[in-house]
Amino acid sequence: MTAWRDAGRYLELGGHRIFVHEQPGDGTTVLVLHGYPGSSHDFAEVVGRLSAPVVAPDLLGYGFSDKPTRATYSLFEQADLVEQVAREVGVQRCVLVAHDMGTTVAAELLARHHEGRLSFDVDQVVLTNGSIFIDLARLTRGQRAGLRLRSWLPAVALPGAFVRRSLRESIAPGTDVGAEDLADLLGLIGRGGGRRVLLRQLVYLEERRRHQARWTAGLVDFPGPVTAAWGLRDPIAIPAMVDRLGELRPATTVVSWPDVGHWPSLEAPDRLAAVIRECVDSGG
Repeated sequence: MTAWRDAGRYLELGGHRIFVHEQPGDGTTVLVLHGYPGSSHDFAEVVGRLSAPVVAPDLLGYGFSDKPTRATYSLFEQADLVEQVAREVGVQRCVLVAHDMGTTVAAELLARHHEGRLSFDVDQVVLTNGSIFIDLARLTRGQRAGLRLRSWLPAVALPGAFVRRSLRESIAPGTDVGAEDLADLLGLIGRGGGRRVLLRQLVYLEERRRHQARWTAGLVDFPGPVTAAWGLRDPIAIPAMVDRLGELRPATTVVSWPDVGHWPSLEAPDRLAAVIRECVDSGG
């Protein structure tokens, strides 16, 4: 985890310090968007298997980035932040890779792409295990409890035991998320007072419901290649997610893994890296 941080840098954006991990390489840049409540570090083992240049920011409130208690944590603002990061580090075109909540940030960026106002070009998209259709999501008990709590205690610091239990609920029994992975996730969640903002960040679930039509169109109308790389044992973003995407967008390439759950970047980094490499090598 320290090595990941030391290989990155901090950008001052919107009055906050935003951590960005960068890896040099050849070819099209891979822009990685992590999920809730993870960070760019979730992709450390994937990035290490890529030869392409990689830009992997920690969104506001996550990982090594600042975690202000008064931020809205709107997905629209997270998409704004991604555009700022891309501008600052010089990303002009990319293969966009997204997990969990990051898939919806990606959908907003693609909606802007369709509207002709995205500040960089997206050649291809790789989506991995996110609730891209919120009506199909099977929220964990922790997520459901968090949504109830945020209505009257939006800034409470969640107990460590609650966070650990909620994380475990996202991990399918028998899948390969080990004790070290879990410790890294918990450590980065708690860094900088992160447990104080977890409830505020759940706004992303509410926004998904309000803006599902826009974000579905962002994914379905994207003219470039889209690959859905999916762990079929995911207890939250169930296989029906990718089935519906395939129905709405038949050109979608689907790569499914029956032995992988919600965290492919942790459970099967070699396989996810192979999917990304193929997208980079195909050149769009």
